[in-house]
Amino acid sequence: MARLREQYNKKVRKDLAKELGYSNLMEAPTLSKIVINVGAGAALTEAEAMEDIIDIVTKISGQKPVVNKARKAVSAFKVREGMEIGVSVTLRGNRMWEFFDKLVNVVFPRTKDFRGLEVSSFDGAGNYSIGIEDHTVFPEIDANNIKKVRSLEVTIVTTAKDDKSGKALLDKFGFPFKKDVDRS
Repeated sequence: MARLREQYNKKVRKDLAKELGYSNLMEAPTLSKIVINVGAGAALTEAEAMEDIIDIVTKISGQKPVVNKARKAVSAFKVREGMEIGVSVTLRGNRMWEFFDKLVNVVFPRTKDFRGLEVSSFDGAGNYSIGIEDHTVFPEIDANNIKKVRSLEVTIVTTAKDDKSGKALLDKFGFPFKKDVDRS
């Protein structure tokens, strides 16, 4: 079992239920899934860009991504219906917990000039989205063998009903939010 999942089941769930005023442990929010998404606008001009992106996401997530196709044509972006425009992967279960552990304890500390994550990136329903500009911060990627630095989006989907509960959940795992600093 994943390290953070055990920590959640043994300690975090009880703490959250008490902190948020829930009478039942099952009401406490938990991680539902993590979605990794990479847009492939470069695939319109570069032939091997899509294979490169698929390889990167496969190494980072440990599972093969789904190729997303355009639903409708957008002439301003030179996109036609059915064109491959990105890849995404949804992680659940132990893979999700392992990726979350790696994200918090390895990726964020390796990020250059990292000053914490904005609390404002919650969506109102307790889910949190992060944009990572450089995929080389992941330990699976060898920075010497990359063709181009790619950015990706990670969305952490929780069972929380609101942002306060979602933030409380992520805080329990040491999620690196920016600290509120009074600048007066």
